Amino acid sequence: MGDELGRARLLLVLGVLVALTAVAVVVGSVRGTLPRLADVPGLSGLPGVGPGSELEAAVAMAPADAVRFSWTDWAGVREELDLDPPTNPSTGDVEELLDAAFDADLSTTTALGESAVTSQAALGFSPATLSWELFSQGEQGALVTMGLADESAATLVEDRLRQAGFTPPEDETGVWRGGPDVLAGLGQLSPELSFVAVDAEELVVRSSDASAYLQRAVDTEPPDPGQGVADVVGTLADAGPPLSAAVFDSAVACSSLAMASADQAAQEQARTLLAAAGPVDPLAGFGLAVQPGGGATAALAFESDDQARENADTRATLASGPAPGQGGDFADRFSLGSTVAEGRVVTMELEPTEDARVLSDLSSGPVLFATC
Repeated sequence: MGDELGRARLLLVLGVLVALTAVAVVVGSVRGTLPRLADVPGLSGLPGVGPGSELEAAVAMAPADAVRFSWTDWAGVREELDLDPPTNPSTGDVEELLDAAFDADLSTTTALGESAVTSQAALGFSPATLSWELFSQGEQGALVTMGLADESAATLVEDRLRQAGFTPPEDETGVWRGGPDVLAGLGQLSPELSFVAVDAEELVVRSSDASAYLQRAVDTEPPDPGQGVADVVGTLADAGPPLSAAVFDSAVACSSLAMASADQAAQEQARTLLAAAGPVDPLAGFGLAVQPGGGATAALAFESDDQARENADTRATLASGPAPGQGGDFADRFSLGSTVAEGRVVTMELEPTEDARVLSDLSSGPVLFATC
């Protein structure tokens, strides 16, 4: 009797939660905005809903000065490409993955590309074995944060670092010191792998070209990311597990994607298109992600819900027309699906055309629909 009553109560609770979600979505639709599921009371703890995605967790580890984030879900990429390299992959295994990821426009965000073969052989990790990678860049430095598959992978990395000539740290959370001389003796490795920290408990490896910057990242509890970045990252996570993504804060978005990098003719064309399209407010953050199956999502964050609603139609109009500075039309690169204002974020669904490299093309400027 008790078990039956418990099941009845559970069904009642689930029914109420579903009803609340439906009401929230309908109300949001009437107002022109849709709530994030994580914002609906009672739903944030359900699997797949709300904070806790690997992208969100990785960005939350980034140093305080980080303003540009490049994400690659290597486990997801391998699954998408139907590749399953062994635990100890060969040079051929690593190269096969990198070639296939490049062809699918899923490797533009990695900091490990040219280092991958050597890092696997010398350091025990590469895109063929990592779970994920986040390359964060800020005014004070850059950091590569990488997720490991299990504890044995962490042990392997530490063993390889020791064999490669890195000076071990004095404690478990310290920095393995390599530097340019050590790297030069190993082969082709990015300077970003000069200094390495292994967190066996969290299954995370961090690396940087600056020892002090890396040590600070290890020792300091990272602050919450800025509101614009948090809004963009949350939106991309909610849209589906991003295989590859680029996320910028306001300052980077408004400079890297600006029409100022285009020639004079393209700038004049952009001014004409902007005047005809409607109101435009500065971005608080910008993100572009590729999901499983090849679809892409653009997330444009603003300072308020009102700004997001006002900008939604304008941004959709701009994304449906000419692409000054890029050449041709945006329609040459993708077909625009729904454009929806959700809270402070405008979300645009993009379906890349055949052979288009949407993430590579639109994560650097000029990008008219992402103008500030």
